[in-house]
Amino acid sequence: MRVSKIKKGPALKYLPRRRADEKELITITLGLLISTPVLADEHCSIPDGTINTLQAKLAIVVSMADQNGGLFKPNKMWSAVVDRQGVLCSVIRSDPDAWPGSRSIAIAKASTANDFSSSQLALSTANLYSFTQPANNGPALNFPAGSLYGLNNSNPFNPEFQAQGSGIGKVPGGIITFGGGVALYSGGQVIGGLGVSGDTACADHAVAFRMRRLAGLDGTPGGAGSDNIVYLGPAELPHDVGHPHCYLTHDIMP
Repeated sequence: MRVSKIKKGPALKYLPRRRADEKELITITLGLLISTPVLADEHCSIPDGTINTLQAKLAIVVSMADQNGGLFKPNKMWSAVVDRQGVLCSVIRSDPDAWPGSRSIAIAKASTANDFSSSQLALSTANLYSFTQPANNGPALNFPAGSLYGLNNSNPFNPEFQAQGSGIGKVPGGIITFGGGVALYSGGQVIGGLGVSGDTACADHAVAFRMRRLAGLDGTPGGAGSDNIVYLGPAELPHDVGHPHCYLTHDIMP
């Protein structure tokens, strides 16, 4: 068998340069690793006592006689709280059988209500419904449908926090534009958002709205309740702050 000999000589003169290139690559890689930001936990700016008081209202509200107009009695709800910076402060559920998928929805609702409310205007996620629908020829008092069409594609929910038990101290984000999210007010300022999910969107709104009121965090500009749900008629096209009915003959105005 014939064995070819490996030629030596000319190739060796390139070896120092190759080593230099490898050394430079290692240096660059280490630099990138050192400079890459780390997702650190952030501190929720809402006092623990305020959060605990608010979340304690969930058990009371889901057991109300009118079922909040929802499907279940008691309602099976997830409740999430974020602070003004969007940091997730708390997530709880009223029943172990609450829909698992509603956890992320509750967080996104809390984030949405916080993100689009201010000291001058409170917008619940129910109020955003018509704004985010395609434009139509329906009646409008001030705001025809469609002016915020596409909003749902902004600030997407971070799938890293999809897992149960994750996300506390982080900013999961998310946008939901149907009922269940309300901004939290203290001293005339937004301090965060509350999101509720686990039933119809209309029942979710009722639960969030009532929880906030019982906790005394409903000092919305324009008076308490200025961001309440406004129902569209059964065949009425989206417009202004209107939201469709969810469960005819059952929906309530909290």
